[in-house]
Amino acid sequence: MLSKILKGFSKKKPSKEESITSTTKHKDSKAKVTPARIGEIGEYKINIQLDQLSKNCRYLQDILIPNRYSKSGFSQIDHIVITPYTLFVIETKNYTGTIYGDRNRAKWCVNGKFPMMNPFNQNYGHIQAIKAVLETTEDAQYVSMVSFNRRCTFKMNEELRKIQSNDLIVYDTELSEFINRKISVLKLLYQKPIYSNDEMQDMYNKLMSMNITDSKIKDLHVERLKNMDSEKAVRSEETVSTCFTCGKEVSEKVKSYCFSNNKRFNGNIYCYEHQEPRQ
Repeated sequence: MLSKILKGFSKKKPSKEESITSTTKHKDSKAKVTPARIGEIGEYKINIQLDQLSKNCRYLQDILIPNRYSKSGFSQIDHIVITPYTLFVIETKNYTGTIYGDRNRAKWCVNGKFPMMNPFNQNYGHIQAIKAVLETTEDAQYVSMVSFNRRCTFKMNEELRKIQSNDLIVYDTELSEFINRKISVLKLLYQKPIYSNDEMQDMYNKLMSMNITDSKIKDLHVERLKNMDSEKAVRSEETVSTCFTCGKEVSEKVKSYCFSNNKRFNGNIYCYEHQEPRQ
């Protein structure tokens, strides 16, 4: 009995430093969700949604294709869904807060403070790159979709939530629902499929063949985007004019032309491509 008591007293108590270390390890053992991990979770949720689509649909994710109109020389596209009636080009975002925007504005903002590029303008560039690969021109063949997570609230054009529109903003958990509803509308409109299974497979193969997997080129794309952001930061105090439709920067000459034709352009600025007559 005495030996057990002495044995208990002989146990070394942990030092203050050891106690702190132990506590710190315990706290650190809780995994923190990094921004990269949040992005992975978001993409995983999108993949679950796309897996629910009809088997005759084909989809690609995270592809990098050449884009001669892009300043980086490439377009990185989150998701493309090829269906018998149209192609869905999907841009995914992982913001938190209230998203304020207008389809015809080059800049949107988060929580009324943090600016972001109009994602539909971003997707417009992606669609042009896809058209170049597939050698198509018809706008009706594409539906531009922007997907946000459920941590967001939308404050923007009501038509962007209406299924009749070819520009749709959705939550990630309702992506497959909106795609299926849009296909149902197009079925009624066209009566029969626009693309056969062979044509869909051909489009899929063309996009896959142009997909750039070289890590060095991907790094170059990312580096160019970073440099572009740095240039914008340096020029933040300068006045940079952009197209009201696509967000592309325009010269002072184009800006002056649009302002000198104020009635035609309603006081807005348009690049050469989008200077068609305005009502």
